[in-house]
Amino acid sequence: MPETAWKHENCEFTGSAIGFRIAAKLDEVLSPFQKIEIFETTDWGNLMLIDGAVMLTGRDNFLYHEMMAHPALFTHPDPRRVVIIGGGDCGTLREVLRHPGVQQVVQCDIDEQVTRMAEKWFPELCESNADPRAQLLFDDGIAYMAGCAPGSVDIVIVDSTDPVGPAEGLFNQAFYASCFRALRADGILVQQSESPLALLDLIRKMRAEMGKAGFAAFATLPFPQPCYPTGWWSCTLARKAGGFDFREDDARGKRFATRYYSAEIHRGALTLPPFVAAALG
Repeated sequence: MPETAWKHENCEFTGSAIGFRIAAKLDEVLSPFQKIEIFETTDWGNLMLIDGAVMLTGRDNFLYHEMMAHPALFTHPDPRRVVIIGGGDCGTLREVLRHPGVQQVVQCDIDEQVTRMAEKWFPELCESNADPRAQLLFDDGIAYMAGCAPGSVDIVIVDSTDPVGPAEGLFNQAFYASCFRALRADGILVQQSESPLALLDLIRKMRAEMGKAGFAAFATLPFPQPCYPTGWWSCTLARKAGGFDFREDDARGKRFATRYYSAEIHRGALTLPPFVAAALG
């Protein structure tokens, strides 16, 4: 590899690109579903690409994983059973399992190789994989949700890649209807919802599809994510009924450390910038 090498992702759908200075290529595997590559960067820790798209870096993944987990967990009154669809790097699983009241987490990712590569190159994300409350399945998440017993889940977290390829079916009414049916009356669906700067139309469409499936209330929470297009990302929460007030005292008094999430960050994320609020209605 040249002395100064760079790995770039051209993001056609945002008209932008992002690049990382590379020290070495560490690994590559072609699974039945996609190509997974691992690089060592000079400044951002290890880097995972799937089919050429940046998935995570060792330096900034905590932003995403904490915001995908803790806002939903602290919004639900008593989350005990959680399902993660996707999430093969296991970082969101680790964050969910920090909550002592959680009794079971099922993580269903279609590609086992993502988890095996994470275990090898991002072991810090996988430190809770052996927790007895965790069940790792390598199967079709769409089929798994369709087969869930009605009213059996408190929180569904859709930790997916962009809505293309294997993840395309996770962004439509049929999938959301399966999640709606599986959730209890006070349940919460949370899904990564791309950039609120460049992809507001996609967020609007997601929320519309969730509404068609029966969800009545939505909250989109932005957060910084330097390794993703525009550097500004979001997750969207959906509920059958009720709002998005959260257990602020519990969040403030949590007995585990976080690097980004806090009660104050959570409260602030619920206040959208005016242009995003106007676009989402």
